[in-house]
Amino acid sequence: MLFTIIILFLLWFFQYFFIEMYYQSMKVRDLKSCAEHISENADLYDLDELINSLAFQNSATILITDTLGNVEHNANYLGRFSYLNADVENEFGQYIYKFRNRLLNSGKNSVSEIYQNKATESKELFYVTKIEINGVPKLLFLESSVEPVDSTNKIIKEQLIFITFILFELAFIIALFMSKKIARPIVKITESAEKFAEGDYDVQFEGKGYEEVQELSDVLNHAGQEVKKVTDLRRDLIANVSHDLRTPLTMIKAYAEMIRDLSGDNPQKRAEHIQVIIDESDRLTFLVNDILELSKLESSNSELSLSEFSIFDKMQDVLSRYQILIERDGYNIKYYKDDDRICFADEAKIEQVLYNLINNAVNYCGEDKTVIIRQINKKDSVRIEVIDHGEGISKELMPLVFDRYYRDKKVTRDKVGTGIGLSIVKGILNSHEFPFGVSSEEGKGSMFWFEMTNTKPVESINSDTNENNNKS
Repeated sequence: MLFTIIILFLLWFFQYFFIEMYYQSMKVRDLKSCAEHISENADLYDLDELINSLAFQNSATILITDTLGNVEHNANYLGRFSYLNADVENEFGQYIYKFRNRLLNSGKNSVSEIYQNKATESKELFYVTKIEINGVPKLLFLESSVEPVDSTNKIIKEQLIFITFILFELAFIIALFMSKKIARPIVKITESAEKFAEGDYDVQFEGKGYEEVQELSDVLNHAGQEVKKVTDLRRDLIANVSHDLRTPLTMIKAYAEMIRDLSGDNPQKRAEHIQVIIDESDRLTFLVNDILELSKLESSNSELSLSEFSIFDKMQDVLSRYQILIERDGYNIKYYKDDDRICFADEAKIEQVLYNLINNAVNYCGEDKTVIIRQINKKDSVRIEVIDHGEGISKELMPLVFDRYYRDKKVTRDKVGTGIGLSIVKGILNSHEFPFGVSSEEGKGSMFWFEMTNTKPVESINSDTNENNNKS
């Protein structure tokens, strides 16, 4: 509507204030063009026929005089109210001599002026210029009325009134239609957003019509799905952590009561019960430390302490911790190694990655209790694969295994670790910018892998050391 008002304002403004000025300038251009045509063709055509034709076409009076102002040729299509025609009829060249003197005194090639014709109450435009006919200097006078525009102007103004009403009605209808078309999907999105804010995460945002509204609804749907997933996973995390906290706390309390009531005077029983309390306290400490570590990794507050270390030494150090599982519980942990490599990373955090991946494989290894660790050397990197023969992971759940809130509902309490190890693995490897992933097939097991880039053979370290010794 505002745009329509601006357009109408411009139309009325130019119609009322500029049309007359524009028409006058146009008439000056027409008379000037007419004068140039006469000057260029005066030697080629019958002069009287030429000026009669041009006077008719331009509704003008045209006179050609000598330099003294004596009329030699004339053509009048303005009638008896023409000032120049009156000069010719009365043989008194008042306007002819007036404009002749003005032209000669101006030093210009042409002059123009508008006069108010009192007899017709209209304005007359006079244009005088110098020309040559057969090499003889002459003066060319042209007179034309600029008032016939009044009738046209009146018609245009009346038409503008009708156009104004039509445009206002049309603009109102179009604006109403467009606003409803645009607002309808936005209103639906707003209603869905209100339901979403109340906790209905299954609501669907629908935005049809304009591409931008459709894109907005798609983004909101995606955001809704992510919020729903995070909410569900957070609820699962709270349930899982609560379970992991409740179990050791219950055992600590139970064994403390047993010491108080039963085994306080029995050194052997008391020592066994105290050891259970210590083990469960350690489990609580591991859980809290893992949660804090995950929080640091995800908030980018955990700094890397980069150093060089041997992959052989690190693997032997980690695997030594599982000797008790091998001897006591019959686990079969195999390490297929490649040539030793020097890795450049945060040694403590890479140790944590290895420990968590092996823990995960132990917990899901299946009835054969076999865990395979494979080292594969590449040009500038070392790939570590941890393989189990458990139940595997479905394709739908594969993207969730590293999620900080995810836990498979089929899995009971972990035998080793705290249950959020893969989330810590993801955070550590992302902070190192090391690639990692998982492949799995249901019923056959899973393979978790990661690659440490920027590694080098041990021989290169030894050769560098020998070379430095030789230089010394």
